[in-house]
Amino acid sequence: MPAWICRTCGNQAADTAEPMPVCNVCVDERQYIGRGGQRWTTLEELAAEGHHSVLREVEPLLLGIGVEPQVGIGQRALVVHTDSGQVLWDPPGFLDGDAIAAVRDRGPLLGVAASHPHFYGVAVEWSHALGGAPVLIPEADSRWLMRPDPAVRLWSGSYDPAPGVRLVQCGGHFAGSTVLHWAAGADGRGVLLTGDTIAVVADRRYTTFMRSYPNSIPLPATAVQRILDRVEPLAFDRIYAGWWDSVVDSGGKEAVRRSAARYVRWLSGEEDPDR
Repeated sequence: MPAWICRTCGNQAADTAEPMPVCNVCVDERQYIGRGGQRWTTLEELAAEGHHSVLREVEPLLLGIGVEPQVGIGQRALVVHTDSGQVLWDPPGFLDGDAIAAVRDRGPLLGVAASHPHFYGVAVEWSHALGGAPVLIPEADSRWLMRPDPAVRLWSGSYDPAPGVRLVQCGGHFAGSTVLHWAAGADGRGVLLTGDTIAVVADRRYTTFMRSYPNSIPLPATAVQRILDRVEPLAFDRIYAGWWDSVVDSGGKEAVRRSAARYVRWLSGEEDPDR
């Protein structure tokens, strides 16, 4: 039986003869059902349509894996390499032999993790392809994973899938929204992989924080402060969010502080929109 993939968000559901009536992720207020209604596909169908993986070395020991043409929301994965093995972050809604071989050739896969449920993609498919690597899901968001599997490992608070690599639950966008801290990244200055937990905006001096990006639902000031508090102990200079060009190349920690302060000022009414 096929494991169905939602055309809108790229999340993979369980192996069933017929797909679910709607994608559980997309009916939530943070996402949406496309104008054409719920549509499903499969890995085989996507490959037949010409979708393929795109591999790029983002920086030393950090591999990016995207998909062309775009599948679902269009995030690209990042694979952090350590001496002990690799951690795959924010898997998109497609994978193929080239992507699997690229990761396998770099060493064992120690875990598959994601910033939030919109980016779970084909996480379980990656586990099956690479030796049953654990799929690391925050306990607070476990209900959003539509393809249950014995490889799933639940965690909360923080979790270290490899030496020098830490998952930190920040909340906000989802209760389990997470960042990945890679201490050795950016030539030892530290890297934060954020997906949509902390989104990089067009003005890359800033980031932002939202309950829903497509539906423009903000977060309360308390949630933004909590995110800031949870990343404050981490040393990082560079931020990679969900797409190839969503990068704060340097000054990332100060960008998050500055952005949180600005966000809270506007929410509290300290800023005058008519000024």
